[in-house]
Amino acid sequence: MRVLLSTYGSRGDVEPLVALAVELRVLGVEVVVCAPPDFAERLAGVGVGFVPVGPSASALTVAAPAPSSIPERAARLVAEQFEVVAGAARGCDAMVVTGMTPTAAGALSVAEMVGVPAVSVTFQQLTLPSPHRAPLAYPGRELPVDVTDNRALWDLDAESVEELFGEALNSSRVANGMAPVRGVRDHVIGDRPWLATDPVLDPWREPAYFDVVQTGAWVVPDERPLPDDLVAFLDAGAPPVYVGFGSMPMHGSADVAQDAVEAVRAVGHRVVVLRGWAGLAPVDLRDDCFVVGEVNQRALFGRVAAVVHHGGAGTTTTATRAGAPQVVVPQLADQPYWAGRVADLGVGVAHDGPTPTVGSLTAALAKVLAERTRERAAAVAGTIRTDGAAVAARLLVDRERVTA
Repeated sequence: MRVLLSTYGSRGDVEPLVALAVELRVLGVEVVVCAPPDFAERLAGVGVGFVPVGPSASALTVAAPAPSSIPERAARLVAEQFEVVAGAARGCDAMVVTGMTPTAAGALSVAEMVGVPAVSVTFQQLTLPSPHRAPLAYPGRELPVDVTDNRALWDLDAESVEELFGEALNSSRVANGMAPVRGVRDHVIGDRPWLATDPVLDPWREPAYFDVVQTGAWVVPDERPLPDDLVAFLDAGAPPVYVGFGSMPMHGSADVAQDAVEAVRAVGHRVVVLRGWAGLAPVDLRDDCFVVGEVNQRALFGRVAAVVHHGGAGTTTTATRAGAPQVVVPQLADQPYWAGRVADLGVGVAHDGPTPTVGSLTAALAKVLAERTRERAAAVAGTIRTDGAAVAARLLVDRERVTA
């Protein structure tokens, strides 16, 4: 059996596919991943076949487009899917598709074109229409404040997706001899999407508009050791506070890094700073501060007093699973949702707004470092599932056996 895993986005879109790839290989499946070129080294590190697609995701993230340019950029990204993913998909028995809406739409169209059955997956439920909540708003297309009915808001969301990505998708479909689709969002979601999130951290509520398969989060079984110099730093004193914003560009990153370090110092802790795509680094680099690049977060979070992060699905899941109290500073998209879930579960604090200051972080850290929050974080950690990727791998293999 040969499976193609396709995505386009940041590390949060790629790491879960790494986890699924590892579990599929345990079942004897040959796996190839299509993802941005930024992740070639990551995929090589786990010995999984890799086909780069599209431009650098980090460059695209840092240079955020104006809302008016989104359709044009989407057209280029969709065209790349037809040019690159189609070749990788031929000869496969199944595809798993996730990532940005236009690229997922393109990859699913490629699967249709070459006759490969595909599963659509999301790593957060906010793109799945639900009567229980409103959709996310796209940049430059805010939802009307006078509309409160969720069904009506989801209808408006479908219109926005169509206006932003409909022409981009259908021009490539027609150019490749395919009929246009009516309803890009529904094309991406499909009849029975998979939701790869933890049911405690991200419960799916019924009734819903369609069936959802919630597998649990796909977490890489990361056994990489921490760097020796980082271990020496951790061993040299009390557990530090981790500060990292992953793939977020973090405008004014030098100030953000230094303010975070000062806030951690104000509550009496040392600090580990993740450089990330924003290139975070404190100004003074005193011996109470350690800067890291790519690192095994699962191993590191088990050794810190708290985690300050942006609220990506993967980082939130890893920190919750590690029992680390969290300060979530959400920047965009689904991150405010994860910040709210952390607060609702009592395992951390949702920062008010995307721009932290010394004062705001100091106040938040004082709350999460309290004994009550630490105890709650430890208790919730024991409820987080660790088998999501294995469950998904088995579902995929069994699904193909039934349809073969």
